[in-house]
Amino acid sequence: MEIFRALAALIEPPSPALAPVARALDLGELPPDEVHTDLFAFQLYPFASVYLSEDGMLGGTARDRVAGFWRALGADVPAEADHLAVLLAGYASLREQAEGAMAPGDALTTSPASRQAQHACTAFLGEHLSSWLPAWLRALDRLTATRPARAFYRAWGELLGQALEEAMGVSSQTDPLPLHLRAAPPLAHPSEEGADAFLKGLLAPAVSGLILVREDLARCARESELGLRMGERAFVLRSLISQEPTSVLHWLAVEARRQAPHSRAQGVVNDYWRDRAMATCQLVSTLAEEAETRGQDGPTTAVDSPPSES
Repeated sequence: MEIFRALAALIEPPSPALAPVARALDLGELPPDEVHTDLFAFQLYPFASVYLSEDGMLGGTARDRVAGFWRALGADVPAEADHLAVLLAGYASLREQAEGAMAPGDALTTSPASRQAQHACTAFLGEHLSSWLPAWLRALDRLTATRPARAFYRAWGELLGQALEEAMGVSSQTDPLPLHLRAAPPLAHPSEEGADAFLKGLLAPAVSGLILVREDLARCARESELGLRMGERAFVLRSLISQEPTSVLHWLAVEARRQAPHSRAQGVVNDYWRDRAMATCQLVSTLAEEAETRGQDGPTTAVDSPPSES
């Protein structure tokens, strides 16, 4: 359980007080503040609600579900209840309580206190950590793979992934899907629900199965040889599509296929993220083919209309 507390501390901004923790985990020297800020304040936000909500935004129902968990246990609701540091520390406390409730020689099947503590620990892990954290860690791996300045957080993420995998154990295909994911709607088709709903869904990981950060959109512009306009991600994505819908939609299809988890991993949550990513791949591929058929002189649809300046 202490590994989760230590890793929780290290997702916070670097400070001299954290240096001994980093050394104890063999992670080396802490990175400069600007590395942490760029990675976690501008790219890969460490809040569960961003990855579990239907709009991809901070807070909302997804955070309320985390808060509701603590209320159900009769505990105080932490500030920023869905922040990764809070979630990891909370999970460590639940595991500690579960182990403390077991007297020597006690069996979970005969001790109500042990069963209740273990159930709370397992439920928290399934609903509020394993529902999104593996996808987040894959994105972290992508963002740190070729950036030496981010090597500390690459190693940190690998260590967290190992600890999480050990905690999850062998997930069964019959395990219930977390409520966060059951509640997520499918990606909207732009011809049915409009471009805004489609773009919002693309940027909501639980809906599209994709985690598209600012660096991903910059990479899309670079690889598609398009101009990159500054602004919120929805504005940037709309701008890219309006410049060259066929190229950008094809890029999104390739990215969706790349981000889909490998089929060799097991579990209903893994299946969910893979199925959502592949459904997005299929939809944007179809839209790309339609855009290519229309050609540059064809009629403009809602998805490739120019972005508003507002």
